[in-house]
Amino acid sequence: MVAKFLRGAAAAGDRRNRPKRKQVRSGAPLFSLLVCGSCAALSLWPAPASAQTAPTSAAPLQASDAGAEKDFWTGFWRRPTMLGDIFGLRPWLGSFGVAFNLQEISEVLGNATGGFKRGATYDGLTTMTLQLDPEKLFGVENGLFNASALQIHGRNLSAENLGTLQTASGIEADRVTRLWELWYQQGFGDGASDVKFGQQSLDQEFMVSQYAALFVNTMFGWPMVPSADMLAGGPAYPLSALGLRLRAKPTDSLSLLAGVFNDDPATPHAGDPQLSDASGTAFRLGDGALLIAEAQYSLNQPGLGEMDTGSGGALGMPGTYKLGMWYDSGNFADQRFDDTGLSLADPASDGIPRLHRGNFSIYAVMDQMIWRPSPDSPQSLGFFLRPMGAPADRNLIDLSLNAGLTLKDPLPGRDNDTAGIGFGYAQVSGRASARDRDTGFFSGAAFPVRSSEKFVELTYQYQLAPWWQLQPDLQYVFNPGGGIQNPATSARVRNEAVVGVRTTVTF
Repeated sequence: MVAKFLRGAAAAGDRRNRPKRKQVRSGAPLFSLLVCGSCAALSLWPAPASAQTAPTSAAPLQASDAGAEKDFWTGFWRRPTMLGDIFGLRPWLGSFGVAFNLQEISEVLGNATGGFKRGATYDGLTTMTLQLDPEKLFGVENGLFNASALQIHGRNLSAENLGTLQTASGIEADRVTRLWELWYQQGFGDGASDVKFGQQSLDQEFMVSQYAALFVNTMFGWPMVPSADMLAGGPAYPLSALGLRLRAKPTDSLSLLAGVFNDDPATPHAGDPQLSDASGTAFRLGDGALLIAEAQYSLNQPGLGEMDTGSGGALGMPGTYKLGMWYDSGNFADQRFDDTGLSLADPASDGIPRLHRGNFSIYAVMDQMIWRPSPDSPQSLGFFLRPMGAPADRNLIDLSLNAGLTLKDPLPGRDNDTAGIGFGYAQVSGRASARDRDTGFFSGAAFPVRSSEKFVELTYQYQLAPWWQLQPDLQYVFNPGGGIQNPATSARVRNEAVVGVRTTVTF
């Protein structure tokens, strides 16, 4: 399979990076009332118990059973999923090695200041996941089959109102119902190594920060460098690509991941890459190769030896450190010059960018707990940092960084709540900025030169029940788009204050 991925590298043509998210007007929300219901419930719902109760295993119940309705509501606010065992359906499927998960994220976000225009939008994401255990079905140990699909609905605030590089929400995408991931994973021996092959989304395993996952902004999930510099934004939500991933665990503390994937997750198309394969079933193999590798080192993890609990110092606190890189064998367009050496802004230019063979990025991720009152306390403070860089000549963004703090159990009696403050930075490459200056020079008119975009996010994740979260959120963006022009006023887009609320329900 690896050979198939590499075979298309030599034939990779001139493909420019395409914007990952562009709004279209189709589709409809599935759970548009959840946000309103969540807000109303805040004043009525009791705090959930600290311990989450696992679903009980029982024989399937018939709908006509006298106690079926009563049993359904038992422990409603303490179980991990809203529908529980669905009258025995979940444990019955589990006996055959089948598990089904359904989750809905709904949110309302709006910009109170700045942007192309002001306003608020609703958007939502329904994720459906089916997993099969081949040991129960076929007697094959250490295997797992996974299939997932997305139903994306609502509108896109970042595309319609903000014009930011670092988009306000990690679920903003084209309205569509599409296949997301389709893969099989097989473990070997005692589970110290495994292989996964099929259609995969890299943001599920690579460049992941445990603490950053709390936040709403896209860049705390799939960072700015790969989102801007990989073809079509890379094989990450809402796209994926065929590939092969290997994982090995030489020691309890060290894990090594490596993979090779088709580098373009979308059919080459002049328009939106998400719509060029709206169903997610193109299963492309004829493009360049995207290779990625990551080393992960964990310390003071539960079950990995004795921890230094004396004085509660940082040395005894859990942390994870990652170092990785990716390389794309395709061709990438220069950000400033054409194939004759003229600036692409020069009227004499032929408009054909100079091509560079290959592209790459180096990145690091740090997740470190830095404070807790005692070793057994649910309260803790975590810090994360994720820098990454890429060549300036062939990429719009040559440096990005995420950092932040998350506080678990921020208020008395709220063990499962989390509060956080995060920061994001994206630097427009010097070559792209130089082209902006060229545009102003040749046009003889004032033209904004992009530099960098920064934002700060404050968020609070309120756990109404183990299966239901409500999350108010505030973001403030400095120099949106790196300093882009508002087409309506010809002035730079002003700083943006984005406020909203997200609700997440696991069914």
